[in-house]
Amino acid sequence: MGGSSNRVEDLSYTDSDLENPLPVSATIPPMEIHKVCMPPKRGTLEALKQRLGEIFFPDDPLHQFKNQSPLRKLLLGLQYLFPIFQWGSEYSLKLLKSDVVSGITIASLAIPQGISYAKLANLPPIIGLYSSFVPPLIYALLGSSRDLAVGPVSIASLVMGSMLREMVSPVKDPVLFLQLAFTSTFFAGVFQASLGLLRLGFIIDFLSKATLVGFMAGAAIIVSLQQLKGLLGIVHFTTKMGIVPVMASVFQHRGEWAWQTILMGFCFLVFLLTTRHISLRKPKLFWVSAAAPLASVILSTLLVFIFKAENHGIQTIGHLPKGVNPPSANMLYFHGEYLSLAIKTGIVTGILSLTEGIAVGRTFASLKNYQVDGNKEMMAIGLMNMAGSCTSCYVTTGSFSRSAVNYNAGSKTAMSNIIMAATVLVTLLFLMPLFFYTPNVILSAIIITAVIGLIDFGAAIRLWKVDKLDFLACLSAFLGVLLVSVQMGLAIAVGISIFKILIHVTRPNAVILGNIPGTQIYQNIGYYREAMRVPSFLVLSVESPIYFTNSTYLQERILRMVREEEERIEACNENTLKCVILDMAAVTAIDTSGIGAITELKKTLEKKSLQLVLTHMVGDVIEKLHLSKTLESFGSDSVYLTVGEAIASISSGYKEKL
Repeated sequence: MGGSSNRVEDLSYTDSDLENPLPVSATIPPMEIHKVCMPPKRGTLEALKQRLGEIFFPDDPLHQFKNQSPLRKLLLGLQYLFPIFQWGSEYSLKLLKSDVVSGITIASLAIPQGISYAKLANLPPIIGLYSSFVPPLIYALLGSSRDLAVGPVSIASLVMGSMLREMVSPVKDPVLFLQLAFTSTFFAGVFQASLGLLRLGFIIDFLSKATLVGFMAGAAIIVSLQQLKGLLGIVHFTTKMGIVPVMASVFQHRGEWAWQTILMGFCFLVFLLTTRHISLRKPKLFWVSAAAPLASVILSTLLVFIFKAENHGIQTIGHLPKGVNPPSANMLYFHGEYLSLAIKTGIVTGILSLTEGIAVGRTFASLKNYQVDGNKEMMAIGLMNMAGSCTSCYVTTGSFSRSAVNYNAGSKTAMSNIIMAATVLVTLLFLMPLFFYTPNVILSAIIITAVIGLIDFGAAIRLWKVDKLDFLACLSAFLGVLLVSVQMGLAIAVGISIFKILIHVTRPNAVILGNIPGTQIYQNIGYYREAMRVPSFLVLSVESPIYFTNSTYLQERILRMVREEEERIEACNENTLKCVILDMAAVTAIDTSGIGAITELKKTLEKKSLQLVLTHMVGDVIEKLHLSKTLESFGSDSVYLTVGEAIASISSGYKEKL
């Protein structure tokens, strides 16, 4: 052992090596044994800089500024901070035509959805339209996705409305409720922008896909059941979110059911679901489902107006004020007994909306083969919500349904968001009186149609087939939302995600390796039937880093595997076990506790007259073992590049002693 270079000499095997593999009971052919070299020495600051860079700047965002003139650096800086300067410099009339079509198309979906989702959050319907005007403009300046369509979304709306309603009634104290909604949006934006600024986006990855599948499905069902109030014409309805109280409230108020409302609601619901089915079956007809919500609003409004249906028990939206977003900075609630509620609601809805927005952006970016910067997206969504909270908007993000329509409509840039915002502006200025007779039942039908897409049966089936633990996490989150509350379902989802991480970290896998006859390859004997044990050797592989969280477990696990191997050898009357080889190819890191566990394992095995050999160590592991003087205690005859070289060298040593 020794050397100061981390260059490893030629590790390729010769033809004779491949023709004479390591047999189980025959003589092992001679093999060139390569020296294990130490990594080059690094200063503490250099090592810390490299480590922090990999954690917080894996994409190396400053690489584009290298070797550039000051003017060019200024231009690149503006394009980095404001992506609109990047795509705007190459914009053309052809791109504008595509963006105008897609912008108007998503506006036809955003207008009825904005009104519906505001009602879902227990906010005035006009707030939903306000939230579809200012945030898309800000995102167009700062966002890096070409296809993300920004606006209110169902899950964040539901969570915000239910969390705030637990302590403040939107009916008895609507002004305070509105203040808390704006304040929650502000804190959601601060939280989101902070994650992007500090480059801590990996935090949202703690919500695994499996738990999100279950959470979204449960929330979609709860949202749909909540709309029974509108579909059946019920006036008094429970404020609780669990399936049991919701269904109990539905049947307890059977006397409030209105057949006119039921007839209209289910007719339009069938219409909306049919158009959605058509668009799913034939993507080229995406405009059918995109235009269906607005068409339903127009048609139902005309029916109510012509037949005076409001006099027959069909509830309508009523008056909506005309004009652009009024300022709401003076309504932000930064003191008092409900401040903690606003902060908590903001963080929860911020996490949900950020997770959905980035997931949607990355999905459509992959379809068009371009990159979405996660940290820039967090900054854009965060600043968008901070500005929105000061302009009468509540929490917004990228919507999957509207983004899908935007993508299918042929959007080319974020200009489609600007076109959508302009269309909403026209609506706010001139068309608001037309919504006076729009029935609430239509909003319920639109919400149900939108959230049905969140129920992904295919994903749940795949989870069951591939990973039962993931399926259990999905099912737990689903049942938590369905049987308790949306907040509890989210808490269960986060808890299960963290629990899964802890399981993988604290209970890593360790397996026995065997030789594939005719090769120098060693694989898990549990997966490869042809893999055969090498007499007198026990080859083990640890498939995770060795940290303080798992070092004791791994030490006990390896000793148990050694004991079981000795018992097997005795039962089969095979050659006595002499050496334990630890393949550390998958051990990407080790800490002081892990080093201590390796040292203790070596001492324990020596007491049993067994040699411990380390192979396949990566640079970071070798460096730490070297600095801790652990490698010196092993010696050059117990550290090798590969398992094959270790067995060849040690076997020849055993023969020389015979």
